[in-house]
Amino acid sequence: MNKTLQDLCSYGVIPVVVINKTEDAKPLAKALCEGGLKCAEVTFRTDAAEEAIKIMSQEYPDMMVGAGTVLTIDQVDRAVNAGAKFIVSPGFDPEIVDYCIEKDIPVVPGCMTPSEVAQGVKRGLEVLKFFPAQQAGGVAMIKAMAAPYTSVMFMPTGGINADNLEQYLSFKKIAACGGSWMVKADLIDSGNFEKITELTKEAVRLIKSIRG
Repeated sequence: MNKTLQDLCSYGVIPVVVINKTEDAKPLAKALCEGGLKCAEVTFRTDAAEEAIKIMSQEYPDMMVGAGTVLTIDQVDRAVNAGAKFIVSPGFDPEIVDYCIEKDIPVVPGCMTPSEVAQGVKRGLEVLKFFPAQQAGGVAMIKAMAAPYTSVMFMPTGGINADNLEQYLSFKKIAACGGSWMVKADLIDSGNFEKITELTKEAVRLIKSIRG
């Protein structure tokens, strides 16, 4: 597996964050790092996302900061130039995937069907996002697709929380999960970073209890 993705997946959970104000980027990064998750997927669907990635990457250079909800090649370039170490897309866009592979940018495209997984396998990808996880069949669907496609790991995202995390992480073909329960938008927007640190610590304890 790509070293960047290997390091990222070692955390077990990747916080998926929506940042509306650039001034929230630094305290959010601090809260996550102090909580024990030195990683974040910053969704590229707000005006603050690009600058937030830049701030988080500069202020916490050891943090694995990536861009999510990437829909265009232009966004790939902007995210990487801002400091993003990996790219995540909600669906399988061949143009984005091929561009990232060509540029040696770690990419985790979204997949929901065997046909999409096949496209990832064909390109030599080792980690694929399964999205939206709960709505698309959850762990049962991942297990069904993992059976014929033995070379890939999955990163389920969507509807995952502290209550169902064990169902996912206990399956060996799941590299990590994307989750937002510890970084809910209202906590970020209200500046409640202490609560984010607390929830992140709880998530880390849960991950350790599951994976040992």
